[in-house]
Amino acid sequence: MTRLAREFHSVVCIKQVPDSAQIRVHPVTNTIMRQGVPTIINPYDLFALEEAMRLRDEYGGTVTVLTMGPPMAEDALRRALGLGANRAVLITDRRFAGSDTLATSFALSKALTRIGEEHPIDIVFTGKQTIDGDTAQVGPGIARRLGLNQLTYVAAIDALDRDGATITLRRRSEGGVQVLRSRLPCLITMLEDTNTLRRGTIQDMLRAARAPVTTWSAEEAGIADPMQCGLRGSPTVVKRVFAPRPRADKAEMVVVEGKTPAQTADAVLDLLFAQSPNLEAALSARFKS
Repeated sequence: MTRLAREFHSVVCIKQVPDSAQIRVHPVTNTIMRQGVPTIINPYDLFALEEAMRLRDEYGGTVTVLTMGPPMAEDALRRALGLGANRAVLITDRRFAGSDTLATSFALSKALTRIGEEHPIDIVFTGKQTIDGDTAQVGPGIARRLGLNQLTYVAAIDALDRDGATITLRRRSEGGVQVLRSRLPCLITMLEDTNTLRRGTIQDMLRAARAPVTTWSAEEAGIADPMQCGLRGSPTVVKRVFAPRPRADKAEMVVVEGKTPAQTADAVLDLLFAQSPNLEAALSARFKS
């Protein structure tokens, strides 16, 4: 079946995470205390979900949401369905427990391969990172395993050419904004504040409550070797988790005045350079290069 002969298909990888505003660190064990902490959809993933649904609304097609986690992660998938996603897939297995980014990207890539066998995928969306790990590694890891072009830190999608199977977008980089055109299929990680998440309709919320969520074990997701998942497949070892110490220094307010805007700017720079002696040399070296 050619790309034009079938409907456009995006898959959004989401994660259920503890609400970081309510996370506490145990004072003795230095581990995260998850008891009693509510879970939410990773906020960055919501921007990816909205972008996938926006493309679907404009060009037609289907949006599938995918997550790996315990059975309770179904709640996050149903919320995504309530926002407007079409289908939800949960891969859950006790052997996934303790997966680092390497094992997680492996399991998700296997599930994506199976999804693609049933309904070929044009774009895989993820958030730029998760608020519990902040590594930003899972999206690129999936792209590497599936051989997809990876487009990270995307700020806006400008055009989608279904006939030519290309997408044009803007990504934020250290030196500014890059305008890129890529062939499909590809993987996109979305930045925060790139769109406004819609409110789910009553029809979507009612559908989400009764819609079936496809649930796969490791074997059903196409994982032939579960030893590559969970702790056994995770080379990353976390030695300690700790809360940062509160700073003792208090903010200091300094009033800078000048007769003209230029004089005020000069006074501000003089103050900054006086407090940070190496700043002027670093800025001069950067502008010269």
